[in-house]
Amino acid sequence: MSPKASPAVMGGKTRVLSGITVVDSPLVTRALDLARTHSEPFLFNHAARSWLFAVRLGQLQGIPNDAEVVAIGTLLHDLGLTNSFTGRKRFEIEGADAARAFAREQGLDDRRVQLIWDSVALNSTPSIGLYKEAEVALCTAGIGVEFGFQYDRIPPDEMNSILAAFPRLEMKQRFKDSVCRIVETKPETTFDNFAGDFGERFVPGYKRPSTVDYLMDAPFQE
Repeated sequence: MSPKASPAVMGGKTRVLSGITVVDSPLVTRALDLARTHSEPFLFNHAARSWLFAVRLGQLQGIPNDAEVVAIGTLLHDLGLTNSFTGRKRFEIEGADAARAFAREQGLDDRRVQLIWDSVALNSTPSIGLYKEAEVALCTAGIGVEFGFQYDRIPPDEMNSILAAFPRLEMKQRFKDSVCRIVETKPETTFDNFAGDFGERFVPGYKRPSTVDYLMDAPFQE
């Protein structure tokens, strides 16, 4: 087996994207199209890089996985940051619901649909996602590379190839702006996820609700 070939896609159709062997199916193509249609270029590139990082981490560690689930989970993980899928819930849940709807429309069974939902819903909670099923953990890890986690696991030549094909396009600033918009427009969804970190750092007047306050103010007689 080639060092860049994944055991999860052996026997299925594959293609090489930015030097990485990935699954090639109509389902993945439709997920790519959905992400590209609704995402700003910087956000689509972020999703595509996350997919390639997830695939490569799985290959390097020899982790069997459902390659289509990993593709959909990573490619659609930030739909909740787009204007098309925004709502009153946490952005991760809005994205997970949109990814679940897509997966169901494509005829995926309940287990695969649930893995995709979990991958998206937990994408900003690595302390949980990394300990879930292989597909969820790989999605979480691939997205984490974008924040510097396990960066050194990706060989430098492959990293350069991925960045050349899907440049960052001021990812740090643009992503910060996207999350800060969430903080400003629906702060009630930010107290127990990383969006609150951005609010505390960048949004004047933002005060993160505390779980301690909820406990101490709970309407129970002690």
